[in-house]
Amino acid sequence: MKVLVADPIAQEGIDLLSKYAQVDVKTKQSPEDIIPIIGDYDALIVRSQTQVTADIIAAGKNLQIIGRAGVGVDNIDTNAASQRGIIVVNAPTGNTVSAAEHAVALMLAMARNIPQANTSLKSGKWQRAEFMGIEVKGKTLGIVGLGNVGSEVARRARGLEMKLIGYDPIISSERAANLQVELVPLAQLIKESDFITLHIPLTESTKNIIGEKELATVKPNVRIINTARGGLINNDALVKAVKEKRVAGAAIDVFENEPCTESPLFECDKIIVTPHLGASTTEAQTLATTEVVQQIIDVFNGQPARYAVNAPFIKAEAMPFLAPFLEVCTTIGNVASYLGEGQMTGLHIKYQGEISSYDTNALKAAILGGVLNRLTEERVNVVNANIIASRRGIKVIEQKETTCENYANLITLEITTSNESITIAGTVLRGETHVVRVNDYWIDIIPTGGYFLFSDHRDRPGLIGAVGKIAGDGDVNISYMHLSRLKPRGQALMILALDAPFSKEQIDNILALPDVYSAKVVKI
Repeated sequence: MKVLVADPIAQEGIDLLSKYAQVDVKTKQSPEDIIPIIGDYDALIVRSQTQVTADIIAAGKNLQIIGRAGVGVDNIDTNAASQRGIIVVNAPTGNTVSAAEHAVALMLAMARNIPQANTSLKSGKWQRAEFMGIEVKGKTLGIVGLGNVGSEVARRARGLEMKLIGYDPIISSERAANLQVELVPLAQLIKESDFITLHIPLTESTKNIIGEKELATVKPNVRIINTARGGLINNDALVKAVKEKRVAGAAIDVFENEPCTESPLFECDKIIVTPHLGASTTEAQTLATTEVVQQIIDVFNGQPARYAVNAPFIKAEAMPFLAPFLEVCTTIGNVASYLGEGQMTGLHIKYQGEISSYDTNALKAAILGGVLNRLTEERVNVVNANIIASRRGIKVIEQKETTCENYANLITLEITTSNESITIAGTVLRGETHVVRVNDYWIDIIPTGGYFLFSDHRDRPGLIGAVGKIAGDGDVNISYMHLSRLKPRGQALMILALDAPFSKEQIDNILALPDVYSAKVVKI
């Protein structure tokens, strides 16, 4: 076997891999440099510098696996790799401890004004009174996101005798209790915390998760840490709040566009900045490298890769039948993640019809991916689905029935949370994904992509027109509508397909209408 290492990685990994394969280290190459040579290699290892394009993948005629010695795989065309049957793996736990320690280090640096005091003393000033700090003991630490890194931060903060509260909709209450973290709504966390630390992915729903509105509710002594992703905090609102002394300080390690050498954050002495150092330890680089190298060795030996991030494996003979249902599973999981409220505790998946006779591991992985991928960076596949669910304390039960009353095949997902139970069902009709059930309502919508309003209400005259007026006044076009009701003048479900999402103000206006019980925008 031959392996090409295209970016610098830890020597320990190269030494380990060299026992099983010929390893060629050729760094600082452009895609044009790699394309002529990649056909000779069975594996490719990169970090963040090398862009693994579709052209490189097409030229890699012998490629079995691409390894990213780190977490993100944005620089790898995973779709092209999946189409070629090439496994893409990453190292999601290699930098966990380093990232957690950096968050804690920034918290302590803020508490004791260490960067500012260092700069002052080196400039020839002795200003002890200027840098009066605070103890973290007894303070409330709000952890937004209790995945790998957030959990490690919690463990370290317990040793500092801090009170821990957390927000993460996809972690069970039992798992949080094991971490000694009290789960609370995000608004409560922002309002009650002395320190807030972010450990969530950047998605459409988390962008500017801390903005002007949120900063208006914080304690004036709050200090905010972001070692996760740039874009989670509205920088302009943060700088304004710090300058107005509504926020005591902030520590930022990540930026929307990197490298970043100019930012409003740099103009404020109370804001500490570091150039994305969360994973920058020798231990993290070694762990990430060895984590990827071991997966490559496993694949060479015919074993599954522990952290494969692309399409799950489906046997060739089953692919024509199962492939359309992968989109169904992802869709119903995604819809359920938007509609469910509270802490997730379990999933119940029912397969009915001919589909029940197939191996459904890939379908289960697609459902979990749909449920979790909007809320976590952990990519879910057939190899790690059970591991990820178990790690977050989510119980998954599968049920199979050979008969199906209404459809040839039906996949039903029931999500239970601390507040409620949500049921979504879907199938394939004429080659297209159809969502056919939401809770007790039987419906039929084709989620072709875009935004949908799901609204529970009492069926009464004038209500649909009132919602339509709110949409019209906000210049939001409705492409089609579906209505299902349990009985005339009884409870009903309205689904509107939208060309653009409703704003929060428009949602509030809908909720203010008489007899409207819920209104949620879902992006599919």
